[in-house]
Amino acid sequence: MNTKLHAITDQSGRPLSFFMTAGQISDYTGAAALLDSLPAAQWMLGDRRYDADWFRDALEAKCIKPCIPGRKSREKPVRYDKRKYKRRNRIEIMFGRLKDWRRVATRYDGCPTVFFSAICLAATVIFWL
Repeated sequence: MNTKLHAITDQSGRPLSFFMTAGQISDYTGAAALLDSLPAAQWMLGDRRYDADWFRDALEAKCIKPCIPGRKSREKPVRYDKRKYKRRNRIEIMFGRLKDWRRVATRYDGCPTVFFSAICLAATVIFWL
């Protein structure tokens, strides 16, 4: 079984919310699901797979500036702050901390619900450490 985990973290890399989708589902589905749970922020850092005009418009409607590089297939390049984008490593560090938990890293659970509950348990501990 293949799954994707979409996550929102705060500025210090602590996990705030998660959404899990099947592996073949588009990343835009996870972005749309997490859009309502975005905290008040000035910037939203994301990688290229979250580059969509509707997502940028939804972020700007919430007064959040998107810092997302454009896809390579975009006709008109999108400007973004490269210095701010370098801070995106904090979410990668959070995923690395999740994978410190053996149960999450090796995916022993076949059931997605049980696997997601293991992720939530690990995230709760990570948040407070």
